[in-house]
Amino acid sequence: MLRLLLVKKPSVRSLALKLLAFHLTSEEGADTKRPLIDARVLSKVTNLFIVKKPIELKLDDRRELVIKLETVEKVYEIFTSDDVDLVLRKSAAEQLAVIMQDIKMHAVVKKLCLIDKIIEYLNECVSQDGKVVECLIQPCLTLLRKVLCGDPVMRVSLSQQSSLLTLLFRVSLIFHEDCTVVTEVGALFCLLLFDEVSRMDMWSVNPSNKPSLPSVFSLPVSVFRRYHLPVRVIGHHAVSPYSIVLPLSADCLALKPVSDMLRIAWNLSWYRGSDNLLKQMNSETKMQEILDALKLSTEDILTLKITHMASGLQDCLHSIVQAAAHREVRAAVTRMSFYLLNDRLSLKGCPGPCGVTLKSLAWHTALNRFLQVLPACTEDEKLLIDIVHFLNKLIKEQRKNSSLELLNWILELLLRHSANPLLDLLVLTESQAREETDDIRTAVRQQLQKELIALFDTLLLNFMEVTDRKCSELLYVFQTQLALKLLQCLKVTDAPHFYGLPSLERTLRGMANLTAFPGWSSHSPLTKPLDICVKYLSGLLEVITSFYVERGGNAMSFMGKGVTKSTILCLLHLSHEMMAQAGSSEWMSLWFLPLGSHSEEYIPTQQGLAWLIPLWVDRDPEVRFTSLGLGSALTTLETGCVALANSCQNISGGLWGTVVNILLDQSECSMVRREAAFILQNLLVIPMPTEIIKDYTWQGPCVHDEDSGLSLIGKPALQALLYHCHFYEHLNQMVKHCYLGRCMFDLNFSAFDRNSESNDLNGLDDSFKFWRAPSRISQDRDPSSLSTSETTVAPSLESTEFQPLVQSTTLLPEASHDQFVAQGHQESTSPRPPHDSSLSAPLPKPCVFVTPSLLSAMCSLLDNLLTIAPRDTAKAFRQAHLIELLCSIADATLIQTCVQKLRVLLPSSPPAEHTQAQVSFLLEYLSSLSRLLQSCLLVEPDLVIQDELMKPLITNIIGILTVCTKDVLDKELISAFYHTWTHLFNLLAMLLRKAGAVTLPSVTVALAKHWTAAIDMFCKCAGLSATCPALYTASLQFLSILLTEEAKGHLQAKSKTNLSYSPTMASLLDDTQENQKSLERLSDVILQCYEGKSSKDILKRVAANALMSLLAVSRRAQKRALKANLIDNCMEQMKHINAQLNLDSLRPGKAVLKKKEDGVIKELSLAMQLLRNCLYQNEECKEAALEAHLVPVLHSLWPWILIDDSLMQISLQLLCVYTANFPNGCSSLCWSSCGQQPVQATHRGAVSNSLMLCILKLASQMPLENTMVQQMVFLLLSNLALSHDCKGVIQKSNFLQNFLSLALPKGGNKHLSNLTILWLKLLLNISFGEDGQQMILRLDGCLDLLTEMSKYKHKSSPLLPLLIFHNVCFSPANKPKILANEKVITVLAACLESENQNAQRIGAAALWALIYNYQKAKTALKSPSVKRRVDEAYSLAKKTFPNSEADPLNAYYLKCLENLVQLLNSS
Repeated sequence: MLRLLLVKKPSVRSLALKLLAFHLTSEEGADTKRPLIDARVLSKVTNLFIVKKPIELKLDDRRELVIKLETVEKVYEIFTSDDVDLVLRKSAAEQLAVIMQDIKMHAVVKKLCLIDKIIEYLNECVSQDGKVVECLIQPCLTLLRKVLCGDPVMRVSLSQQSSLLTLLFRVSLIFHEDCTVVTEVGALFCLLLFDEVSRMDMWSVNPSNKPSLPSVFSLPVSVFRRYHLPVRVIGHHAVSPYSIVLPLSADCLALKPVSDMLRIAWNLSWYRGSDNLLKQMNSETKMQEILDALKLSTEDILTLKITHMASGLQDCLHSIVQAAAHREVRAAVTRMSFYLLNDRLSLKGCPGPCGVTLKSLAWHTALNRFLQVLPACTEDEKLLIDIVHFLNKLIKEQRKNSSLELLNWILELLLRHSANPLLDLLVLTESQAREETDDIRTAVRQQLQKELIALFDTLLLNFMEVTDRKCSELLYVFQTQLALKLLQCLKVTDAPHFYGLPSLERTLRGMANLTAFPGWSSHSPLTKPLDICVKYLSGLLEVITSFYVERGGNAMSFMGKGVTKSTILCLLHLSHEMMAQAGSSEWMSLWFLPLGSHSEEYIPTQQGLAWLIPLWVDRDPEVRFTSLGLGSALTTLETGCVALANSCQNISGGLWGTVVNILLDQSECSMVRREAAFILQNLLVIPMPTEIIKDYTWQGPCVHDEDSGLSLIGKPALQALLYHCHFYEHLNQMVKHCYLGRCMFDLNFSAFDRNSESNDLNGLDDSFKFWRAPSRISQDRDPSSLSTSETTVAPSLESTEFQPLVQSTTLLPEASHDQFVAQGHQESTSPRPPHDSSLSAPLPKPCVFVTPSLLSAMCSLLDNLLTIAPRDTAKAFRQAHLIELLCSIADATLIQTCVQKLRVLLPSSPPAEHTQAQVSFLLEYLSSLSRLLQSCLLVEPDLVIQDELMKPLITNIIGILTVCTKDVLDKELISAFYHTWTHLFNLLAMLLRKAGAVTLPSVTVALAKHWTAAIDMFCKCAGLSATCPALYTASLQFLSILLTEEAKGHLQAKSKTNLSYSPTMASLLDDTQENQKSLERLSDVILQCYEGKSSKDILKRVAANALMSLLAVSRRAQKRALKANLIDNCMEQMKHINAQLNLDSLRPGKAVLKKKEDGVIKELSLAMQLLRNCLYQNEECKEAALEAHLVPVLHSLWPWILIDDSLMQISLQLLCVYTANFPNGCSSLCWSSCGQQPVQATHRGAVSNSLMLCILKLASQMPLENTMVQQMVFLLLSNLALSHDCKGVIQKSNFLQNFLSLALPKGGNKHLSNLTILWLKLLLNISFGEDGQQMILRLDGCLDLLTEMSKYKHKSSPLLPLLIFHNVCFSPANKPKILANEKVITVLAACLESENQNAQRIGAAALWALIYNYQKAKTALKSPSVKRRVDEAYSLAKKTFPNSEADPLNAYYLKCLENLVQLLNSS
């Protein structure tokens, strides 16, 4: 394949690249090697080795050594040493490359294993961390080329190593833009790939015993002609010495085949192609006079016309139009069919020349007249057969590129209001049926019906890809009309001696294909859909009862198995259609049939679904699978569950035991067991009691122990049944034997040999033996249990141990089973041994491998079990380790490998279809598993939240989510990916909700490994809001929760410098320059999702939540949003909402605000939340909001904000973020602005001159019960208190007087109220400036009140009064007032004796600040009580903190005390 990359034809090189891509992706360790093989890489390297400057393979052979051998060895040591810098190693390699030009120096480096070291460097280069050694590659390749050029023995050895060849190709892909490296690799390929034909001693005519000189490398001239070589070498042997050249015969040209070929070739060349030649022959102008030997004969002209596609088809149509007999038309149609066959044999993905030519010819008109009349004789019917066969082939060939003109023409022909021959021919009239005495005419009519049904089937399949509206409407009408015709076919059979089977089988197969389309019955103008379904049901049940139930199944029936298969498949499709068309479940009774044989004359017939049960044990697995699927469909309704349970009363174990036995039958195929699991899943949906309730419709399973006489019903019986059947042990084995590969079939017919058939006339499934009625069941059972299914727990069954699974890929001959026997009646027809003996020693059964589809159904079943009995099921999960086993099957690498295979496989080839099916089954399993895990997280989170389970699970989930599906062309497979991704996103979101601290690091690390692919995936999902809203919602919700959980983690760990795990989402989004473009893409896509949807669209809220979370975490996202004018857009939106609200307020009798249900208010809330997160810790964005007049807009909206508390809380949050560390923003709240005031807002007060005054008024009037708004108001005031302008407004408004009216705790309560704490935080921020300190001291009694408050405690902020005192003490102007208040001095001195170290530090710092440069304070504080406390605190601190330098706070505390002692001791 590598040799093909040097071929001169580009198409050959492109094909070789595809084959090489598959080889590279499937080689061992491909996921750890560079580069990643995808379509983008391959598209760039088609002409990789087509170089402009070839290398000349020539070495020097000097007589004398120019460089000493010791020098070469030293240079080599530098080149191979790992301790030397790469720059020096590169220089050494370049020097060695120059040295190796002399062939005499090669012996030195060969001894030193130079080639092994070069290969080591190349392997290191293609590894994931190989960028480091890229600088060494070019000189290494030059070295390797020169060594191989002079050593043919080494060339032979290395040319056999395929790993080296692929290694060199990977290197060339990495350096595909570096011409030097690519040329060197091309030269090495020439040396290695053409080594076999390069040796002169093997190619000489007279080979000598001496080999050629090692320095000579030459190639045959034929290689130069065929390949584009990147080297210049010597050529030899223009003609191979082994070729045999025959002398040209003189009479060769006289031979007729040669002369014919030359004549046709000359004419084609003379007239420049066959088109011009045929045009000249058909024209009236006389052809030029040419030699007789060059004139075309009649045979030549006929051959040209036939082999020329357009001419041949035109001739066919002309023959059809001018035909005088049936034979000529049939011959022309047959020729047209052969042209279609040529198209098919060309193996092209696109339409062939015949299909293209037919689109331009008016062949519809030519054939139309044969399709509009009924055939009058056998010859007419034969002609119609050929035409219908041709139409069928044509439609099949054009399936991928359907011609709407062709499809519309056929449908309009089929749906004509007058005579409709094609549909009418499906049904024979009674007179025609009676007249059928001629076997030949009967056979022709059967063939005609066969071709018509085949045509209609092809039409139905072809319309799956059609999107044209007119064509689709015609198809819907055609479906219903065809359904009515096929229904008539059921009532008319063939002649008696044909037994009616071929016609019946064809009809049923056509009905199966038709009923597979939803809505097939709903387009008749005269008949209601449900009436058509009822007629279908009646006819199909008649087939089942006539040929299956009454004849004892296919063990005694001579009917073909295709009839049974198609009938039950039609019934399955019909059940879904009746569910869709019927408004209630009353139609279920229509499925009931009378029970009982002719011998039971005195027993009143019952109604039920017992006719369905024998089909569950049919010999054909497809019949078993489809019939169980029908049971699964019927049990989706409660009436179906009850009816099916009642129909199984006479079977031992009832419905529950029967289905469980099928499910756990290890020899049964997975698709059959899967449908049994679905039936159980449906049975569990209906609520079941825990005890016997009379006249209750659904009792659930009933288990009776004959030894103890104990009976259980409902949930307890279900648990007993599962325990008795070893359900979870079986499931454990099923998971362990799951086969994840492609479905392959080992056709072993030993199971069907004649000996087993002759020995057992009833050769059906051995699993039927579990359903026999034991003779020991008591007849005096509680009557209320008759409507339930019963499972008898026999002592012999209890002793049966669980049978381990046996791996086997071959089928054993199927054992016979017993016929149905009514409960309590003696068996008379069964050749089997007694029931107890057959059950007490069951034969070991071979095991077929379990498929992911079966495990998908088991996961859904387990999900329902978990819902019904959470504790018991969770306990069973834990004991059987089921969750760990089920999660171990999830393998992202397998899915990625399959998707990579699909890139290189032909789209419609069988390997591609098998691989697509494999991926679909794996994705279906992952969807079911994710739903099960979500239920586990709700019921028992510990089942999932385990370190050894979580990390590989999350890694696999992220790997599946980041699978590149760009090259996947199958729409169904893409839909399966989207469905699975939706469930996986939901699972990750629930994991983050339930255990964010444990899950978040694993999710972040997994995303970091696939960061680029993850961003691509988020962008792709965000663009699917129209086509796949579920995936759009799930992906953005996961992103929102992920970012929110990280933000929570940051807040919880704000005392730490970093989070405990790395990397974080914030670092991935903001820290690296490489991720900037990907973040910009993500931000742009989410912004487009938000801004591109109307306010009423629920998906807009999803995008808004994701955008809010992204803005809160990423500074780059905020910058991108600012650039996208998000702030300006939000401001405009708020202005528009304000104008709309004001306008609505002027309309009399209109309620403007309807709490949270009002869409306008929700829109306003959303805009403010986006603004809040966009401004978070971003001064640039805050400046933009300031310029956009955020505060005036909020001020104008303030009356509306006052009405709604949630709106008030959001607006206050926005202002808190806006004013944090932004003085200009704080000052803007003091500006006066005006806004229109609505009538409804007057009860909360008029708008004040500035927003600052509005906030102060709100804080003063806030009722105590509204704690959240109260807290937000004071937090905002705390921010504003740091601004000089805002402190001025606070002082002028006398707002601080409200602090003095606060009530202190009474009685035994020792804790301050939340409102008091909010006030203290506000005063603390005010006290950071001298003007604010003056404001506090001017409040009469404020210091005394703070002193009293310092005696009380609070959990979150116990030292706020002390901090206020501390700040006030630092200003010289405040010291006299503090010193004059003895209570403050006492409190500060008492801090030195406090048990709280922070209180000690605050007290010491405040006393030091008070006494510093203030003589009066020295005198006042020299009192014995204060001085004693200072001395004791200082001596204690020196003992407690001997190494105070380790903690700066302790060092500061010691410094304060030391200075206090010195100042108090000084005079």
